[in-house]
Amino acid sequence: MDRTTLLIYVMAGFVVIIALAILGWSLRRRRQRDIPVPHQVPADLGATIAEFDGFYVSTTLDGQPLNRVAVRGLGFRARAGITVTETGVVLALPGNNIFIPRGDIREVTRAQYTIDRVVEPGGLVLLAWTLGATPLDSYLRVEQTEELASALGSIAPAKPEHVHTAGETN
Repeated sequence: MDRTTLLIYVMAGFVVIIALAILGWSLRRRRQRDIPVPHQVPADLGATIAEFDGFYVSTTLDGQPLNRVAVRGLGFRARAGITVTETGVVLALPGNNIFIPRGDIREVTRAQYTIDRVVEPGGLVLLAWTLGATPLDSYLRVEQTEELASALGSIAPAKPEHVHTAGETN
């Protein structure tokens, strides 16, 4: 086999892999099309409790830290501004601001891993919330992890209705 033939086979392999990745992402988006659109940021957020700059790592289906949500602007890791207010949480993502009302928050805890990120124990803040009827887990990474968890915990329900185990460290 000469070099040209080998190059053609390698390039064909890359094309097949890319096509399969695109197909997989499209099928995931189709399976998740029933997840509702997140809330828009309301005009009146109330008093600001804390603000943080960091990373929005991912949103996954509840208790499934390796099953990324790929719809509604929640599919990609990004730099984020995180604002905790008395009415909820604002995730300021590039081109997409998401509001999580206080009443939709199920619990706040810490985690070590999610779909594309493994960090030191407790290095991620896991914000468990409900979007419509779909329970979700969003993972946030900031330098002030303890302060973010505390700020989010101040507006979360006192007794969580669900206890996380996947990817969690306490």
